Amino acid sequence: DALDISVLRERMYHRAIKTGPDGALAAAMAALDIALWDLKGKLLNQPIYKLLGGAWRTDIPWYASAGNHANRSIEDTLRNLEQWLKFKPALIKIRLDGDRTVRDADIPGDIARIRAVRKLVGDKFPLVFDANNNYSVQAAIRVGRVLEELGFEWFEEPVQSYHIGNFEKVADALDIAISAGEQEYTLQGFQRLIDAGLDIIQPDLIKTGGFTGLMEIAALAKSSGVDVVPHQTQPSIGHVANLHFVAALAHGHYPAEYNDRPNPNGYGVQDAVFRNPILPDGGVFHLPNQPGLGLEINEDELQ
Repeated sequence: DALDISVLRERMYHRAIKTGPDGALAAAMAALDIALWDLKGKLLNQPIYKLLGGAWRTDIPWYASAGNHANRSIEDTLRNLEQWLKFKPALIKIRLDGDRTVRDADIPGDIARIRAVRKLVGDKFPLVFDANNNYSVQAAIRVGRVLEELGFEWFEEPVQSYHIGNFEKVADALDIAISAGEQEYTLQGFQRLIDAGLDIIQPDLIKTGGFTGLMEIAALAKSSGVDVVPHQTQPSIGHVANLHFVAALAHGHYPAEYNDRPNPNGYGVQDAVFRNPILPDGGVFHLPNQPGLGLEINEDELQ
């Protein structure tokens, strides 16, 4: 029964609790939860964002999540960002995506890359830096001070996700907003991040079990005065589901994450299986008002 979503979620969660609650269990639950919300929207003839409480915005700006820079030269980094800028994102995030087993690999090089990017885009263009858990506390503070000097919006995952106390040390030492959350799956995990003093939490709709789990985490953040900027690197269905959530998110003033850079014909890899993929139009995504997710499957392409 697609109107019993919370009941079904709780039963799924506890039936398979010994295979989770993190990781594959949460992702499997997300697939079912999103499908149930899609079905609920079709039964009630409403888009999902209406069922979540209504849309604050249906034209949603997006930010380019530009990755794999740990092993790029500065020149290659700048060329990559120039390609992203052609699609008019509202903000750019520079992700290191380095080897998480090698800490503080090239701090001077990372700082030089950060300065070069700021010079490329100018003083006023919004930028974010994601260390992907690659720094010690000391290195994170050193890099964070440069990010503050250059006016970056936030500093994402500076230290390993499982060292919650280290997040607290970095947050205490810096003025820039510290963010994390894509490695967390549970309401309790996000409570620990909030208690550590993070300014922004970044739950992923796929990793938190779908709309139902993510709504609980958003309510927790709202009660604590912490911003929610959902992490989202899933193509097609996950991406569109995230747009519905962002549309209904109160105080959601940040752009939505997007990392599936359109190819020359405008489509991401998985978009071809839909008759009406939701694609970036300049610097925004326009959410449709069709029931459910609003996606129509092209069965021939899916086959």
